[in-house]
Amino acid sequence: MARQHSRTAHGRLTAPLAIDIARLGRRPGAMFTVQDTVDSPTRIGVELIAIQRGAPLALDLRVESVSEGVLVTGTVTAPTTGECSRCLTAIQGRVQVALTELFAYPGSTTAATTEEDEVGHVVDEKIDLEQSIIDAVGLELPFSPVCRPDCPGLCPQCGVVLDTDPDHHHDQIDPRWAKLADIVTAQRPDAADRGER
Repeated sequence: MARQHSRTAHGRLTAPLAIDIARLGRRPGAMFTVQDTVDSPTRIGVELIAIQRGAPLALDLRVESVSEGVLVTGTVTAPTTGECSRCLTAIQGRVQVALTELFAYPGSTTAATTEEDEVGHVVDEKIDLEQSIIDAVGLELPFSPVCRPDCPGLCPQCGVVLDTDPDHHHDQIDPRWAKLADIVTAQRPDAADRGER
C-alpha cells in the first residue's frame, strides 16, 4: 500500500528521492524547502541493522541554488530494524542523519574539476538524494549493534542466551593442563585398588 505523503513545502519529489529543482533557475540564493515522508526505495544500512525497504523516510530539507550547483541541507529520519550482534535478538530503533550535499550544475567548474563520485550532479533539472542518504546512514549506524550496552551475548560453547540464564557455565580445564588431568584420572583407579583415598 502506498504511503500517504505529508508534503508541507514547495519541493516536489518526482521519484522516491529525486527532487525537481527547475524552479531555482540557477539563481544563487533561490531556495525552497522539502518536508515530506516517502517510502525507502531500498534497504539502507549495514549488515546487522538498517532502514528496511518501504520504511518511512522523513525528509526535512532546504534546497538552495548556489553559484556552482544546488546545496541540500537538512535531516533524514527513519526507523531501523536489525539484530543484536551479541545475542542475535531483534532490535528496533531510529536513525537521524544530517545531510549537507552539493549537486553540481552541468558545465560548472565544480563538475569539470571533480571526479564523478566526489559530488552529486544535477541531471535534467533534478537531483537524486538516494546515494547521499545511503552514505550518511552507513556512517551513522553501528557495525555491531547491541540490544543494550551490557548484553552478555551467547554461551560460546552451547549457544544459550546468557541473559536468560545468568548462572550458566561449563566446567572446563585449561587446555595446557588437559594432558595432566588425563594422567591423574588414569591413575585414580589404581590408587583406589591400593587402598589410598
